This record gives sequence, structure tokens and C-alpha cells, in this order.
Amino acid sequence: MIVSFIHRAIMQGIPLLYGSTGEIITEKSGNLNLGIPGIMYVGGISGVIGAFLYENSLASKSDANGFLAVLIPLVCCLFGSFLMGLIYAFLTTTLRANQNVTGLALTTFGIGIGNFFGGSLIKLVHTDVPSITLSTTSKFFKVSLPFASKLGWFGNIFLSYSFLAYAAVLIAILCAFMLNRTRVGLNLRAVGENPATADADGISVTKNKYVATCVGSVIAGLGGLYYVMDYADGIWSNDAFGDRGWLAIALVIFTIWRPNVSILGSFLFGGLYIVHNYITGLIPTVTMATQELIKMAPYVVTILVLVAVSARKKRENLPPQSLGLTYFREER
Repeated sequence: MIVSFIHRAIMQGIPLLYGSTGEIITEKSGNLNLGIPGIMYVGGISGVIGAFLYENSLASKSDANGFLAVLIPLVCCLFGSFLMGLIYAFLTTTLRANQNVTGLALTTFGIGIGNFFGGSLIKLVHTDVPSITLSTTSKFFKVSLPFASKLGWFGNIFLSYSFLAYAAVLIAILCAFMLNRTRVGLNLRAVGENPATADADGISVTKNKYVATCVGSVIAGLGGLYYVMDYADGIWSNDAFGDRGWLAIALVIFTIWRPNVSILGSFLFGGLYIVHNYITGLIPTVTMATQELIKMAPYVVTILVLVAVSARKKRENLPPQSLGLTYFREER
């Protein structure tokens, strides 16, 4: 049961890791993108559309090419999430719209777009259940190391995941290195802390905000693709993504804006997200009401961390000073 729990917790945490890493990159530029849930949703449905079109272009499912089966949904996901990030960047950076309102609107818009196209695809296949299954494409996304099953619990916990799971960890590590060890990361953090000073020093505030927002959105969109193609076995159902997008935003606060810490944080959140399913096996007398209370654990932990960090008042543990604020160059 322990091995199974850890394995499922890691799989559950991968979408959160993608979402939190993307949001950290965005917030380091000073943009507070509350549209991450909608962007992850659009990333998922974009990949589903690509996979659906590819599978229906085949004369036989056995003719599927693994490279194309992965590439087409992946490119569609990247394109869809990039467009969402570009919309947010244009509205908040160029038009100087309120970031909170824009982010919430983007979440509503993204979920609506996903449900519209998801419902349309479901109608096209004339299925009796409100979902669409893309098992041919999903099996290529779920390919893991062939020798993992021979290594017992070690292989099950560490080596039995798809390439998107390992990519999430790698991307988080690279983003942490970029933010802390490179000139690009230094400029990005400077824009997030004080855009007027960065602008006066010759750093392009607009360029950094656009790039960070679009790159962060693309990374977050991969979380939606992973959830559908790997975790959900290629099954798309409207509104099945749940509150994972909001958990990803909560994870940003929990990890104090550090992508490398998000790796372990996402696995912890993944475990807290599913622990109620395992408690019934250990304690059969647990009521449904208690299980619902346990589901609140990730948010409660985030609040406690936020209170602790605020009490310590250490600058390196606080968000960028200009986070959520619109920059007016004329006021510099």
C-alpha cells in the first residue's frame, strides 16, 4: 500500500509541478497570473484535439506512429497554452489591465473553451458516456522504462513513469538554475522586484514580462497534457481536471517561489490530494465527512506556511515586490 501510495502521489503531483513551475517563472517577472487553471485546461484540450485528429486520420489504429502520436498533441498543447499566455501578457502588459481580473477571466475563458471543444468531440464520436477515449495516443505517452518492473519497489517508485513526468522534474531544475545562476534570471528577477529601476538600467520590462508569461504558460499547459494523456489514460471528460490548477498556484506560495523546492512540494501535495482514498483502507470507520475535511489538507498546509513565512519576514522568502502591480513607464 505504501509503494502504491507514493507512486500515485508522484503521478498526481506532476501536473501540479508543471503548473507551479510555470507560475513561478511568470510571477518572478511581476505578473500574477491567476489564469493558470484555465491555461492548464486549454493545454489539455489542445492536446486532445491534436490526438483526436491524428487517430481519426488513421485507416487502422495499428498504423499509429509513436513519434507522430506524441509530437502532434504535444505541439498542439504548446501552441494552445502559448496563445493563452500571449493573451494575458497583451492585456496586462500592453493594455495595462488589472492582473487579478484578467487572470480570473482567463481561467473562466479557458475552462469554457475546453468544455466547448471537449463536448463537441464527444458528440462527434456518438458515445453513450460523456467522455472521449484516446487510448491509441495515450499508450505512447505512458511508455516507461522497460526494466522498471524488474526492480521491485525501487523501480515502481522511481523508474515507472513516462517521459513527461521526468521532463517536469528536469524543467523545474533548469528553471531554478536559470533564475539563480544566469544573467537572464537576474534580469527577470530585477523586473519583478522593481521594474522602474530595471528599466532605468536598460532592461526591457515589456520583453521580460512577455517572455516570462508565455514561457510560464507553455510549461503550465504541459501539466494539462500530462493529466489527460498519462494520468487519465487518454480519457477526456469535461470538468474532470478538478481544482489542480488552483493547487498549483497554492504550491507556488508553499515552495516560496522556488522551482526546485516545488519538486518535493508537488509530490507532497499529490499525496495530500489522494490520502483520503487510502485512509479508508487503514481506518474503515472513517466517515465521508471526515474524508471531505482531509481533502482540505493542501490548502491548510499552504496557509500555515504563508503565516510562518510572513512572521519571519525574510526578504528572500517573500514574493516579488511588484507582483500584481501594473508598470507605468511614464511614472518612472
